[in-house]
Order: sequence, then C-alpha cells, then structure tokens
Amino acid sequence: MSNGDKGWEFHLRSLSSSARDSNLATDPAFDPSLLQSVKKLYELCKEEKNEDLVARVYPHINKLFQRSVASLSQSRTSNGLLLLAILQFFLDYGEVVLHDADPSLRTFYRLCLSREFADPVVAEATLDFLNSNKKKLLSSFPALLPQVFPALMSPASFLPLLSSLVDLPTLVVALEKVERSSGSLIGSSIASIQKSTAPEMLLALMDEAYTGSTIADGGADSESEESSTIDVADPLFLELLKDENDGLAERHWTSPGMAATLQAAINTPQSDRMKQILNMTPRLLDTYFAIALHDVNDSLICALIPLIMTRYSTLFPDKNFSYEVRKRLLEFMLAAFQRSPDFVAL
Repeated sequence: MSNGDKGWEFHLRSLSSSARDSNLATDPAFDPSLLQSVKKLYELCKEEKNEDLVARVYPHINKLFQRSVASLSQSRTSNGLLLLAILQFFLDYGEVVLHDADPSLRTFYRLCLSREFADPVVAEATLDFLNSNKKKLLSSFPALLPQVFPALMSPASFLPLLSSLVDLPTLVVALEKVERSSGSLIGSSIASIQKSTAPEMLLALMDEAYTGSTIADGGADSESEESSTIDVADPLFLELLKDENDGLAERHWTSPGMAATLQAAINTPQSDRMKQILNMTPRLLDTYFAIALHDVNDSLICALIPLIMTRYSTLFPDKNFSYEVRKRLLEFMLAAFQRSPDFVAL
C-alpha cells in the first residue's frame, strides 16, 4: 500500500501543480504527462475500489477538465485524448461523486470534437470511447447518442437517402476538390486545422444548398473575408448538396462539369478515402435495403422503385463499384416485387 500511496500522491501533485504553472493553466494539454496521470489515477481507482480515493481524485480531475475546455479556443495542441480520459472517469464514478456527465459529454462533442475531428488519433479514440461505453450511454444518456449518430432513415429521408448513399464516391470527389483548394486537414496539426478555411467553406456551401441562396449573390455575408475563398468553390459540390434538399430535382448528373470531373477522377490514382468509400457504399446499401424490406411501408417502396431504375444508369464510373451497386439494386427490386406483386401492375 505504501507504494500505491506514493503513486497516488505523485499523480495528484502533478495535476495540482499544473494549475499553478502559467503555461499549463492556460493550455493543460501542452504537458503530455497530465494525460498519463489521469489514466494512472483512473486505473488506481479501478484497482483499489475505494470511494474515498475516488472522492479525493475527483476535484483535481474536474478542475483539469474545466481548464482544458476553457483553453480550447486558444490551444495549439490537441485536447481530445485528455478530455476523453477524464470523461471515462466521469462516466464510471459520476454516481460516487454526484457528477452528471451529460453536460461534460456535450461540451466535448460541441467544443472539442468539432475542432479536432480531422485528427485521426482523436477520431479513433472517440469511436473506441463510444463503443466501449455504448450500453452505459444508451441507458444513462439516451438523448445524447442520437445527436452524435443521427437517425439517417426516416419516412421523410427514406427516398433522398438512396441518392445520398449511391453518390458517396462523387461526394468524395467534390470534398477532395475543396480540400485541395483549402489544404488537407487529415494529419494536420491542431493549429492548422483551426486555421483552415475548409470548415467555413463547407458550412457556407451547406447553407447555400438548404436555403436556395447563391453564395456569390452578394448577400449580407458576401463581403466577409472568406467570400473570395467560397466564391471559387466547385459547382459540382453545390449541385451535390442541392440534392440533399427535399423537393429539389437531382441535377448534378447533367451539369456541364460532371463528365469531365468524373473522367479526371477515374484517370487519377484513387485516394485512401475513395478506396474506402467504394468498399463501404455497397455495405451501406445492404443495410438500407434490409431496413426498407423490414420496416418501410409499401407506398414508399413503390415510390423508390422508379428512383432505383433511374439511378441504375447513373453511377460513379468505377467498374467494381458499379457492378456491386447494380447487383444490390436488382436484388432489392426482385425482393420488393416478390413481397408485393401488385407493384408490377403499377
């Protein structure tokens, strides 16, 4: 126990002294040893199973969380891993110390993950955190996960979602064109990510798509410093986003630049992102069609069949991708006709 006590004291002093260090007080993530101290204290709490020790650790970890959150807007280092380690402590010992983890979780998603989403280490750690705590999050915070993983399929989104899934490779082409004009975020430092114009470009393009306004119309915000960057955004991306708006006809396949853009994409080496999306899309369609056959009513299925027939000939021109997608489209139509033979007459 004496060695354990020394370990406790050392890591507690480490957290306490960080608050007095002028650099660490304003940017706790600057010192990587703090992450190790938080993890070690968490492990010791697990081993000792002593609520008094948990209560002793909690004030230090809670203060560290508050300082880290406060430093996010000025921090030039990643806070994601540190905050995730603290959140794990809050989830496991919240009842012991009477700490409601819900506000802390929301703060992480809204303030930290929105800044560090392009850091692959933080992204992987976040998914691991969600997977390992799935049962606890679903039972204790049922309203939280739907905000992180929104329900993609609903009666209102069922029909537009097919085109969104089938067009994922084309969306990757458009996103990579935006990325080339603004600089890559993947693997960049947190400072570079925060300075990148890509998030602002994407938000402006989405606003254009959903409101129907045109970015270059000269609206109230068109004179901002970002306008010159946004104005040169690829029209293909705008057309893709317009398709997300219910009621707007699908137009990007007939836009002048589509054929040239897709031909250029096919003639250049595929990025890792494109390779992954070409493999993922057929699997996502499997899930989409399985849900459709199990849960969707006949009127929506009937409305989906003409859309499938239209999309059969308008796919991203990768040979294997087209084969896999068309196979699934045909299999679903056959299953739909077998379930509801009346569709044939319609």
